[in-house]
Amino acid sequence: SEYHYEYTACDSTGSRWRVAVPHTPGLCTSLPDPVKGTECSFSCKAGEFLDMKDQSCKPCAEGRYSLGTGIRFDEWDELPHGFASLSTNMEIEDSTLESTENCTSSKWVPLGDYIASNTDECTATLMYAVNLKQSGTVNFEYYYPDSNIIFEFFVQNDQCQPNADDSRWMKTTEKGWEFHSVELNRGNNVLYWRTTAFSVWSKASKPVLVRSIAITGVAYTSECFPCKPGTYADQQGSSSCKLCPANFYSNKGETSCHQCDPDKYSEKGSSTCKPRPACTDKDYFYTHTACDAKGETQLMYKWAQPKICSEDLEGAVKLPASGLKTHCPPCNPGFFKTNSSTCEACPYGSYSNGSDCSHCPAGTEPAVGFEYKWWNTLPTNMETTVLSGINFEYKGMTGWEVAGDHIYSAVGASDNDFMILTLVVPGFRPPQSVMADSENKEVARITFVFETICSVNCELYFMVGVNSRTNSPVETWKGSKGKQSYTYIIEENATMSFTWAFQRTTFHETGRKYTNDVAKIYSINVTNVMDGVASYCRPCALEASDMGSSCTSCPAGYYIDRDSGTCHPCPPNTILKAHQPYGAQACMPCGPGTKSNKIHSLCYNDCAFSVSTSTRTFEYNFLALENTVSLAGGPSFTSKGLKYFHHFTLSLCGNQGKKMSVCTDNVTDLRIPEGESGFSKPITAYVCQAVIIPPEVTGYKAGVSSQPVSLADRLIGVTTDMTLDGITSPAELFHPESLGIPDVIFFYRSNDVTQSCSSGRSTTIRVRCSPLKPAPGSLSLPSSCSDGTCDGCNFHFLWESVAACPLCSTADYHAIVSSCVAGIQKTTYVWREPKLCSGGISLPEQRVTICKTIDFWLKVGISAGTCTAILLTVLTCYFWKKNQKLEYKYSKLVMNATLKDCDLPAADSCAIMEGEDVEDDLIFTSKKSLFGKIKSFTSKRTPDGFDSVPLKTSSGGPDMDL
Repeated sequence: SEYHYEYTACDSTGSRWRVAVPHTPGLCTSLPDPVKGTECSFSCKAGEFLDMKDQSCKPCAEGRYSLGTGIRFDEWDELPHGFASLSTNMEIEDSTLESTENCTSSKWVPLGDYIASNTDECTATLMYAVNLKQSGTVNFEYYYPDSNIIFEFFVQNDQCQPNADDSRWMKTTEKGWEFHSVELNRGNNVLYWRTTAFSVWSKASKPVLVRSIAITGVAYTSECFPCKPGTYADQQGSSSCKLCPANFYSNKGETSCHQCDPDKYSEKGSSTCKPRPACTDKDYFYTHTACDAKGETQLMYKWAQPKICSEDLEGAVKLPASGLKTHCPPCNPGFFKTNSSTCEACPYGSYSNGSDCSHCPAGTEPAVGFEYKWWNTLPTNMETTVLSGINFEYKGMTGWEVAGDHIYSAVGASDNDFMILTLVVPGFRPPQSVMADSENKEVARITFVFETICSVNCELYFMVGVNSRTNSPVETWKGSKGKQSYTYIIEENATMSFTWAFQRTTFHETGRKYTNDVAKIYSINVTNVMDGVASYCRPCALEASDMGSSCTSCPAGYYIDRDSGTCHPCPPNTILKAHQPYGAQACMPCGPGTKSNKIHSLCYNDCAFSVSTSTRTFEYNFLALENTVSLAGGPSFTSKGLKYFHHFTLSLCGNQGKKMSVCTDNVTDLRIPEGESGFSKPITAYVCQAVIIPPEVTGYKAGVSSQPVSLADRLIGVTTDMTLDGITSPAELFHPESLGIPDVIFFYRSNDVTQSCSSGRSTTIRVRCSPLKPAPGSLSLPSSCSDGTCDGCNFHFLWESVAACPLCSTADYHAIVSSCVAGIQKTTYVWREPKLCSGGISLPEQRVTICKTIDFWLKVGISAGTCTAILLTVLTCYFWKKNQKLEYKYSKLVMNATLKDCDLPAADSCAIMEGEDVEDDLIFTSKKSLFGKIKSFTSKRTPDGFDSVPLKTSSGGPDMDL
């Protein structure tokens, strides 16, 4: 008893020695000699231990267990020895002291039966280092319900290399706990469980839970472990212990469980019994029996299971007596009552309001679906269960009870249990015209009317699962909600499951305090269900055949005339209500600035727009803005300092109305190797938004994109008005437009209706002419609302680009005429500055015209002036000379008259006297120049060849010609 045996370290040949080691060194002598030990790789099987005395394997005794070569951790009251829990801020680059401080409390937390992860955006890591003597395994159970958390499990070896295993990314659990096992290599192994949540800004995530971690290959086991309290091992050689059933308990290392006293109770796997409380009205509930042959049902009271209360204690209530029999509620629409008062579905081609089946009249077809509004028994395609809020295991209990005109959440074992109701729909059969339309994805819709009555923080979840994939919560209601209706649009034809889960409180303590808090569902209506039943018949298009007329489907974009059953195309620029295509009024006109596609399923803008003002008409062409563009808002930070962005993707126009913007949720995709496509939930819309954590923050290859939301599913219209269809784009959100060209505003609506946005979200994109910004231009968010929205429902964007300017027209340029150079004159056309247009007409070519230049006319003018001046000079000289001659003759006559004053004048000869001739010619014509010639030529002569000079007589009588 004073010593024990140990093995020495293995040598290079793989052998070792068994040596005796005293408990207290130096206390005793004469220890047994060392003995050759077993091979280093030797190990016992599970349920056995190595007896060191004779170095052989022996089975464990009853009440004890062994993993053979392993260890198991299944008690999590505190962090077991060897485990480390640490947390880091995700920002790798600048992990400053302050940001790390924020995350110190975000660790894995032991909670008794399991250990729970963090639920914030810090990265919490649970580590365990182990040295394996031989290759082994690690296996554990985990519960991972929320895909907004990234959960990875990986192993690193001696060289700190992670195992090259694609299974490091854990898959979300479908039904409660799941088992995971990974092989380990010999040597040092460090195990990592790491979680990071990505939904802090929307709602708290559900933590990842881990329990029962078992590692094999550690070493030989020289002893067996006793079973922990609440478990037992009734056989030799057990590798695990079994849980005690309810109302039983056990201590440590027990071979069997002991029953509790009648006045005490215990839950499964308990180590003690608790005294039973007195029964109260919170310990029972009511239900209705199925209809009997007489068509009657009875109100029944039942104890809530498991029954832990005592009826014998003072003040305890008894179970009320069963109620009176009442008439059964009618069958649901589409069903009929059989002779045995049960409800069965009407055959295809007929319909009912819940009483008798009637054949659809000629020219109509049944509108198949499921409409549940009477609850006598749970419909065959619905099931109910309870998920424990303590250990998250499913219990074989009824979570919801029928109550005539509604179904309500029953009483669970504890107030934090989830009461679960599930409806499974195998597939859908939408109208043919809907299938032809690739953009408008409404295949069917589910509408339910519900109410919650709560005194504490209850929650009702509505979840949708596709093709047995994990349920993703679509909407959550917290606290009391009055009677209201909710509609979810189904967008793909697949097997769908719809789940309602009601939790009275999230508090961790157990018990029934708030059983009066209840959720009620009054009616559930699913349309277009494959193999559904009909509550009415709808008109159909008739097709004549040999058998008579039969129903057929109209081509896409055609409506059915109710009277004649014929198909008629919708008028241009209208869209057809595909799920109600009856009569011309089913064709709804498109909004301003839009037109319908070929199959009349949606209105779109083909990137062209025209608007008239008092002065001119603006024509726009937005084809340069047709492609999708992305825009990120300013960085936001969570309470832990994690940086993230709101990321928007927009597609404005064109593409025949196809939705081009895609936003994905790749949190679950990060665990998928590159090149493989995972199950992510992309959203396709005209405008969508996602939350992005950039890759430099996460350290992953790609940034994390989560919570995609559609902001625009329908184009309402394009106009320059500020308001359209109740949506307003306030001008004051953006800096004012300064060029005098009106902004063109695109108005959109989304189909998503949420509690905060009761009429759905809307989006406006204000497209503004900005000549200095080449296409595609720049996008901006309102300066006062950095996330694109001020109220969470109405989003606004400003898109500035030269491509948003109107097309150029003749009013946008003017002509400049040049001077005449070398007989040529040029007319040049230039744009008015600033140029406020793009595309459209181009500038006319330069015009050239022939002209007379200015120096030509100058020469002509100088020549004409010179000639005129010469002529005037000649005339002046001529008249002056003639005047001189006349004066001379006149003076001579006057002299003669003076001499012979009183005598009658003698007849004076006009012939040239002797001597006169010489004298006159000497004076006047001695030099016969050019002037002389002109003078002599132009002299005015009388017919007798003499000059005529008028002279006055001295008596002043009439003139006489001399």
